[in-house]
Amino acid sequence: MAKQFKPETLCVQAGWTPKKGEPRVLPIYQSTTFKYETSEQMARLFDLEENGYFYTRLQNPTNDAVAAKIAALEGGVAAMLTSSGQSANFYAIFNICQAGDHFVCSSTIYGGTFNLFGVTMKKLGIDVTFVNPDAPEEEISAAFRPNTKALFGETISNPTLEVLDIEKFARIAHSHGVPLIVDNTFPTPINCRPFEWGADIVVHSTTKYMDGHATSVGGAIVDSGNFNWDAYADKFPGLCTPDESYHGLTYTKAFGKMAYITKATAQLMRDLGSIQSPQNAFLLNIGLETLHLRMPQHCKNAQAVAEYLSKNDKVAWVNYCGLPGDKYHELAQKYMPNGSCGVVTFGLKGGREVSIKFMDSLKLAAIVTHVADARTCVLHPASHTHRQLSDEQLMKAGIRPDLIRFSVGIENADDIIADIEQALNA
Repeated sequence: MAKQFKPETLCVQAGWTPKKGEPRVLPIYQSTTFKYETSEQMARLFDLEENGYFYTRLQNPTNDAVAAKIAALEGGVAAMLTSSGQSANFYAIFNICQAGDHFVCSSTIYGGTFNLFGVTMKKLGIDVTFVNPDAPEEEISAAFRPNTKALFGETISNPTLEVLDIEKFARIAHSHGVPLIVDNTFPTPINCRPFEWGADIVVHSTTKYMDGHATSVGGAIVDSGNFNWDAYADKFPGLCTPDESYHGLTYTKAFGKMAYITKATAQLMRDLGSIQSPQNAFLLNIGLETLHLRMPQHCKNAQAVAEYLSKNDKVAWVNYCGLPGDKYHELAQKYMPNGSCGVVTFGLKGGREVSIKFMDSLKLAAIVTHVADARTCVLHPASHTHRQLSDEQLMKAGIRPDLIRFSVGIENADDIIADIEQALNA
């Protein structure tokens, strides 16, 4: 289906193709287990010799249909849903890294991911080096070691809204024989498809625009099928040498382009179990059906808000790559010509205290620990998600103490701007 249809059609049609007499709408397979006629049938599933379902911790038909839709949207060969965006990031790295390994990562990534990579994964013996994504190629290359297994970045960083030069990152990764993993949560495949620019694996927090309604936490990993693991077999023994827990099966030999996702499912999901519930996958699918309608509206509204803020004398600064004067405007035009996302960051004259007073005065926009859904919402990272950091540490992480993360919804733009105006006047 992915080949002949455009993204708008894939949002609605991909993943679930009912046969005669089957439900038109993707059903919720709310079952932990699946029945077979003979012991031999189930044995073949356990040996990965046949496709099928036996236990929802590994695979579920609802989840697989939604994963297939996301893979089609990104232009990948296969995808796997996870219980959250955090677990998607963890699995994406852990699928090719083990104790003693190392990977390189952009320093401007979501704080939760920064902590996962920089603190928790170090406890597992997997080391990371954070690099400035805007640094020259030689400088980023210098962070690589003989045991480096991946390069990671975010298309648009949360909350700093820096745009990743995907082609540059892909060149660096491939020159060192490792895959580029890109978190594409903010633009979604409607506005950017990283595989077209050389990325190998894409991850999503589906909690954000894909679900779009703040109902379901979830994540996804998509594989392009383009990275040649066997060409660097010594780097990736987990994929290129026999897995004793499956009778010595070698993933690249047995599954070809499906090796990476098959291993993530058959090994990591089997052992760690961060499965997305079928109910959440069902809700995610409903969100995906309107993703192509919502993203342009988010971007249109955010552009209007950013332009209003940039002209307001109470505002100290505005970050939005849709503004012609923005540092990342040119990169955004290259990778996301139709729009980026609905998130705008800005600071007010008078700093942190004025920012807090402004947020408390908003009526339409709600203060929530969320971003990227249909409703306009706002967060002050220095007071909320990053409140454990000093001002100095905040600046190091690229987050100014006065930064307001404003997630523009799909309401009427005039109403959103009027709410900002009354709060600024308050």
